[in-house]
Amino acid sequence: MRILFFTHYYPPEVNAPASRTSEHCRAWAAAGAEVTVVTCAPNHPHGKLYPGYRNKLWQSETLDGVKVVRVWSWLAANEGFLPRILNYVSYMAASILALPFLPRADVVVTTSPQFFCGLVGLFARPVKRAPWVLEIRDLWPESIVAVGAMKKGRTIRFLEWLEGFAYRQADAIVSLTRGFVPHIAARCGDPAKIAVFMNGADLSAFTKSGDGEEIKRKYGLAGKFVGAYVGTHGMAHGLDTILEAAALLKDEPRFAFLMAGGGAEEARLKAKREQMGLDNVVMLGQRPKSEMPALWSATDASLILLKRSDTFKTVYPSKMSEAMAMQCPVILGVEGEAKEVLEAAGAGLAITPESAEQLAAAMRKLADDPALCAAYGRAGRAYADQNLDRAKVAARFLTLLEDVAARRPISQAAPARQSAR
Repeated sequence: MRILFFTHYYPPEVNAPASRTSEHCRAWAAAGAEVTVVTCAPNHPHGKLYPGYRNKLWQSETLDGVKVVRVWSWLAANEGFLPRILNYVSYMAASILALPFLPRADVVVTTSPQFFCGLVGLFARPVKRAPWVLEIRDLWPESIVAVGAMKKGRTIRFLEWLEGFAYRQADAIVSLTRGFVPHIAARCGDPAKIAVFMNGADLSAFTKSGDGEEIKRKYGLAGKFVGAYVGTHGMAHGLDTILEAAALLKDEPRFAFLMAGGGAEEARLKAKREQMGLDNVVMLGQRPKSEMPALWSATDASLILLKRSDTFKTVYPSKMSEAMAMQCPVILGVEGEAKEVLEAAGAGLAITPESAEQLAAAMRKLADDPALCAAYGRAGRAYADQNLDRAKVAARFLTLLEDVAARRPISQAAPARQSAR
């Protein structure tokens, strides 16, 4: 089967959408599918090209059996509304112009956000004469209103109309969480074409090792109980909560916080850390994907946080799967579906989003009870083995793509629609 996949992010970029897409595509290629990915020259999150790449109209390479075509886009850091919109729209335009030159496809897949990447499918389906599967990793434009990037108005109403139009036109829709399904179903008119594939983790790569103590020594964290946030430093994540909790624990030298990742809020958070004089917070910036297992191994408690918003009650953060795979106890500041998964797994403590006091208290509770930490870690890994193995999720996803390509009813792919619960 020939799969044509459009994604704004792809390795060597290391954010969650790049990881999810590349791990799925690699598994599909290994299963015998011909996979072509259309993406940008790697530049996230700082808008600067990675070494060895140029921002050309067209360049291609093969990564892990996947043909990767990179088209030109307006490069922009992951901050500032207008530059980012230019980045998103330019990628969409370049991808549409590239359609006649791309290989034939049995199925087209686009992933959103970014929203405009998802919309490429509207054009790709008639040009490639192939059915279209739209993957929804986040509800957009609803999420940009939730973080305060835009206010309700004519622009948002137009984007909401486009969102609904795309849902109705797609032959199938893949949602990352059950929580998204009512929203999508209300706008697509056909709930039967929605499938749910939660974010998983590469369990072969994310395995607890002894590298953690070395990482702690490297960053001056030896002998400390480390709460770590590993992921995008964005507007949605409410990471001021970490700095405020660190201030509450500043006089308790057994505690430290580690933050790894880049994003729109990184520079502001660094400046605030310096202003607050928080020597117990280490910020590493973005790190290569290859370093992630070692960073997780140095983590005593994984901090998974979002702002308090009804919109985020439908979200399941991808880093939660990686934390559980690494047998790392979770402190979760997210309500809704993510909390339900945490409780089903028995993998950690839930706190009220944006509560620094509760985050500090959870750190103390876990530090005081190593046996509880170990129990949370074992339970998380057991849950990941059963429900969150990326290879198994990719196989179910491929079954759905085969059914869509064959124009069979999606209902025949019932195993693919099971949610990890």
